[in-house]
Amino acid sequence: MFKGKNLLFLLSLILLTSSLTFSKGKLKDREEIDAKYKWNLNDIYNSWEEWEADLAKMKGMMDEIAGLKGTLNSSEAVLDIMKKDDALGQVLYKVYRYPGLARELDNRNPLYIQKLGLVQAAYAGFGTATAWINPELLQIPEETMQKWIDENDELKVYAFSIMDLYRQQKHVHTEDKERLLSYFSTFNGSPDGIYEQLSTADIQFPEVVLSTGDTITATAGNYSHTLATNTNQDDRRKAFEAHYSAYVKNKSTYAAIYNSVCQRDWANAQARNYNSTLEASLDGNNIPVEVYTNLISTVKENTAPLKKYIQLRKKLLGLEEYHSYDGSIPIIDFKKTYQYETAQKNVYESVAPLGDEYQAKMKIALNDGWVDVFETEGKSSGAFSANVYGVHPYMLMNYNETIDNMFTLGHELGHTLHSMLANENQPFATSNYTIFVAEVASTFNEALLLDYLYDRTDDPVERIALLQQSISNLTGTFFFQSLLADFELSAHKMVEQGQPLTAETLDKMMNDLYLTYFGEEEIVDEYLPTVWARISHLYGAPYYVFQYATCFASSAQLYNDVIKNPKGDKEEAVESYLNLLKSGGNDYPMTQLKKAGVDLTQPEPVLAVVKQMNDLVNKLEVEINKLDK
Repeated sequence: MFKGKNLLFLLSLILLTSSLTFSKGKLKDREEIDAKYKWNLNDIYNSWEEWEADLAKMKGMMDEIAGLKGTLNSSEAVLDIMKKDDALGQVLYKVYRYPGLARELDNRNPLYIQKLGLVQAAYAGFGTATAWINPELLQIPEETMQKWIDENDELKVYAFSIMDLYRQQKHVHTEDKERLLSYFSTFNGSPDGIYEQLSTADIQFPEVVLSTGDTITATAGNYSHTLATNTNQDDRRKAFEAHYSAYVKNKSTYAAIYNSVCQRDWANAQARNYNSTLEASLDGNNIPVEVYTNLISTVKENTAPLKKYIQLRKKLLGLEEYHSYDGSIPIIDFKKTYQYETAQKNVYESVAPLGDEYQAKMKIALNDGWVDVFETEGKSSGAFSANVYGVHPYMLMNYNETIDNMFTLGHELGHTLHSMLANENQPFATSNYTIFVAEVASTFNEALLLDYLYDRTDDPVERIALLQQSISNLTGTFFFQSLLADFELSAHKMVEQGQPLTAETLDKMMNDLYLTYFGEEEIVDEYLPTVWARISHLYGAPYYVFQYATCFASSAQLYNDVIKNPKGDKEEAVESYLNLLKSGGNDYPMTQLKKAGVDLTQPEPVLAVVKQMNDLVNKLEVEINKLDK
């Protein structure tokens, strides 16, 4: 598809690691922090005047592209519009990111919000104004287009995206129908918008009195903090019930919103001649439906390591009953901290198996103003890596010296190095890799960091903390995301079969899935089945979460090839893995992964994660036995 219509959406996708950070005291003022720990946004623009000049330039480029209607009748004309689209995209990256990243550093500053709004307003009508492009391109016979590409080396750069348009031709309508569908683009986002308002602006979390006598409001942050730090199970129960009660109280409304999400997805799928919502969702990246169904069927049949881990936690925590709210409390008291320089060193040295060039690039990312390290007033929470093509990626951290934050640093550097390698080895047209492969490099880096740290300590307490960190990541990112993917598919199938979604049917669906994935080892509390009401991805990005699990599966198999395979050629495996990162978006993600040795239509990659989980749980048991002795 003509990528200009989708580029702003792509820019808004920040590779995010959600982590709630709790400061130890008063936050620092940004002026007090050394420049080496802060972003250098001057790499994008030196002033707002430069930014405004490019904003004006961007508007002119949009008008120029929109004015080419009716001219796509030669290879030269097709090449011209593709080049203009590339030029626009590179300017848009900078114009959009400059105020966007500034806002991430201080969400209180209205200037950044206003500047970002100017970009979004300028881009708002571009999709409608260029709805003619894909239908006009498809008026050119496929054989003619292929001939033009074969004869024109410059046009070969765009061959993948152009020919992919022909692959999806039966789902592209005439110009008038495409324009009509474009008018519904804003309306399509309404369910998500309503969900966000209900879950942020209008939600009211009750207060809870803990056993200490302290009173907390059961917000998401306080709820997560209580579950991760409070050793009193009854306090954790109170926080869980209070937090979930805010969603349970409105679950009929949430069900109505989710029903509208699934109805919208089915309407859009039918409007574009797809047989199902899943097919419609996966077709953009040419991902077979079997990838999705293989994931959920294979995971459901291999939950034994997950159940064993829960049994082990229950025993170690001395609990008569194990509940979902017991899943975050550490199984051992580990208070070691890691200063940022130590975390840098550990992550840098852990990636040595990927070669000197990879390490050299990481050193640049760590030391050249690409990372904003510490929490400050008004700064966005969590962590992410945001690419700026033609400049470099920017990483946001809120580093607090915990083991979790050290792994987060390694994770985000995986994204950053992926972007660096893609930017350096691909033209702009094929530099943007898909979400389907985005979490491979990040989780690969985390596995390297675990091995590095584990092999360098004999302290069973530290080893247990390291293993718990990795197992918790697997539990949340692989097993639970597979459960959610299972839920999404079942809910959408009900709508496709003409069955309404109600709070009761959604609760029952989730209850059954919890029993399947976690078994009798974990009690399914009264409020727990309504977890579907608090998972924003289900509303804002349907059929998205399965990619966390498939990326984990791809990463696990590639990691085995590079590190664990005693019979394989490790140098060849490293080269194959790095070539995957360098390939950006130059092919379908399934093809890219197959070139690297991963076939997600088969159970082997998924089973590689199951094996990884099993090995980690077994190691954990060994270290606990050492501690007992």
